Amino acid sequence: MELLPVRSTAKGPEQNFTGDVYVTWIKTPTDPSRLTAALVRFAPGARTNWHSHAVGQTLHVTEGVGLIGTRDGKVIRMRAGDTVWTPPGEDHWHGGAADTFMCHIAMLEATDGDPTTWHEPVTDQTYQAANSG
Repeated sequence: MELLPVRSTAKGPEQNFTGDVYVTWIKTPTDPSRLTAALVRFAPGARTNWHSHAVGQTLHVTEGVGLIGTRDGKVIRMRAGDTVWTPPGEDHWHGGAADTFMCHIAMLEATDGDPTTWHEPVTDQTYQAANSG
């Protein structure tokens, strides 16, 4: 057993996020574990770019209200206590609702290389449509 130290919080990189997003890593892979976990905080209106994960991703909302959307237009409004699974290779985005902070724990498995494939930003039009639904 080992107590891991609290890691510093860093602003999410602008090339992957719109708005103010902050990431605190909880766990990075250490053999034989492939688990990656981070606490991610989204200001109102902040969101990820479109992206997918090689072996899927689990999001567990700890605070606030957020959105997660897929390329086919499906949007889930998630609240504290909700858990959402995105399957391997599914393009999606997630972030805070327009008027509410949202915090989630993002959990995924690392693979050889980066387990996340990043794409283009989510347009304001797509984000606004998701909020009005």
